[in-house]
Amino acid sequence: MQHHVVIGSGPVGSGVALHLAAGGTPVTVVTRSGTGPSHPSITLRRADATDAAALVEICRGAAALYNCANPRYSRWDTDWPPMHRAIMTAAERSGAVLVMMDNLYAFGPSTPMPMREDTPMRADGTKGAVRARMATELLAAHADGRLRGTLARASDFYGPGVKDAALGERVVPKVIAGKNVSVLGALDVPHAVSYMPDVVRTLITLAADERAWGSPWHVPNAPAVSQRDTVAAFAAAAGTSVKVSALPKAALTLAGLFNADIRGLKETAYQFEHEWVADATHTTATFGLQATPLAEGAAATVAWWRSHPST
Repeated sequence: MQHHVVIGSGPVGSGVALHLAAGGTPVTVVTRSGTGPSHPSITLRRADATDAAALVEICRGAAALYNCANPRYSRWDTDWPPMHRAIMTAAERSGAVLVMMDNLYAFGPSTPMPMREDTPMRADGTKGAVRARMATELLAAHADGRLRGTLARASDFYGPGVKDAALGERVVPKVIAGKNVSVLGALDVPHAVSYMPDVVRTLITLAADERAWGSPWHVPNAPAVSQRDTVAAFAAAAGTSVKVSALPKAALTLAGLFNADIRGLKETAYQFEHEWVADATHTTATFGLQATPLAEGAAATVAWWRSHPST
């Protein structure tokens, strides 16, 4: 059986690798440190994702290559381009289908809602422009016959294993403890969230189905609700009651003076201040993928955090 290669061992990369391995597919997980999820069918390799030659060698004979890397938020403009080029080179030379984990940043602040796969990418910020360029280059390479590739766009992650995210360690443990929660942006406008197991299933489906290649796809999300209602779903699952408030903009600005990653949130704050909803009708109609209901996802998320109290 051909192996699959996963770049990155965060919640997306680890989730993809473990899902594939559980089904008997041999997987190679590539990280700079050589660490990653543990499973008899998973091989861990140490390599720099900007090293095209190393990636080409690792991908030799691979059926699929998943770009699940995630550079530091403050360094997207410098770190993503060389990684993206090296990963595309590896896909081109190995013949592995390239599946890129993407987000919704490329659409920008003025895009109409809901966002669809064919909505124009008009981001005017640095991070959005980087993601738009990556998507454009990948799809152009497929159209030119240089490689076989596709991409999946998700909104903000939540779910088991999701820690460093808007709905990760800064929210769920507090909800479980019955403590008040502060979130970025408006409390009562619809904001789509993507459940990690749904993200993983989408990526693996796109890799295996040639109908997906050459096009972008949206990860199916449960119907978008407000951030207040999302936190309430966690609280209901945890059996607690918490108050939700909006993080003052002044506090974000102050924290950004000392933290480049937080400073970078100012560019994308619009995603939390206004409606932010993606339409995955095309994905569901084509592949039959369905979103996990929020209540079910929230219950699994709370259960994971309770089983990992020291995480």
